[in-house]
Amino acid sequence: MSRYDDVRADLQHTPRTWLVTGAAGFIGSHLVETLLGLGQRVVGVDNFATGSRQNIDDVGAGHRHFAFHEGDITDAAFMGRVSAGVGIVLHQAALGSVPRSIADPQATHRANVDGFLTTLIAARDAGVKRFVYASSSSVYGDDPHLPKVEDRVGKPLSPYAATKAINEVYAGVFQQTYGLSAIGLRYFNVFGPRQDKNGPYAAVIPVWVGRLLAGEPCNINGDGDTSRDFCFVKNAVQANILAGVADSAAAGRAYNVACGARTTLSSLFTLLRDGLAGLEADPSRRSALLAAVAAHGPFRPGDVRHSLADIGLARLHLGYEPTHDVGQGLDEALAWYATHAR
Repeated sequence: MSRYDDVRADLQHTPRTWLVTGAAGFIGSHLVETLLGLGQRVVGVDNFATGSRQNIDDVGAGHRHFAFHEGDITDAAFMGRVSAGVGIVLHQAALGSVPRSIADPQATHRANVDGFLTTLIAARDAGVKRFVYASSSSVYGDDPHLPKVEDRVGKPLSPYAATKAINEVYAGVFQQTYGLSAIGLRYFNVFGPRQDKNGPYAAVIPVWVGRLLAGEPCNINGDGDTSRDFCFVKNAVQANILAGVADSAAAGRAYNVACGARTTLSSLFTLLRDGLAGLEADPSRRSALLAAVAAHGPFRPGDVRHSLADIGLARLHLGYEPTHDVGQGLDEALAWYATHAR
């Protein structure tokens, strides 16, 4: 059995109370769903700036062990109330997207830094045992080395990246100063069901699925050789739960959460095109999908050229072991993407 199997078995016999911020969001809703399935008590928080009420309805509304509270993580009084009695915090709430942060750095700072600090203070005052937070691979910035190793970072390339780097500093300070045990998770391009396809800052996979199914061109920023370490959402859920119950020796740092493999944007386009064609029963639509080609445009400001994670530390200290590579993740997710793209 894996470490994750052991932890899940243990949790089913020892319920804890977890606070999930951003509970109506993509990753947050998967955390709520998984924790409730393990018999845990869950407090969820979201202000629906980017989260979906449908996600809450789908994963936990009405569940006797789930209490959802609509509110803003920058509201100190609100966060103080919802943190009372909580043992573990999984902090997912944030304004994501590099382009969004470039367009509106103040909004990104307010949610990602002011909200993060408010959540830290509430956790400290509530006597929370472990504070797990979503960081990002964007903290590696202009460091050219591959794979990305936790102790070697460069200069941030966007306001979003800067906010995540600040989060890591604050978490370290709160552990050192107040004894709040904290673990950061540097996500690398998480994808899967419930990922938002709407809005100007939607992630590449749901956007491309929608365009392919509509017969519209998929736009690649640059030459297509830009690469990412795509991580299926179940891997991110595993990392959060493992971090929530890890030994105290694992705290005080951030860990890469990824698969440790690179996929170029051109390869991703091919995987999506061929995968969707395999789901299509209509021969003419299948042929149209297989004939689709990507359009290329300029590189996007603030983007990192290549991203690849070394996940050795997460394996060593958390017991993290990805269950899905990019192909396996798409096998599970494409039908959902296709259904919700129409």
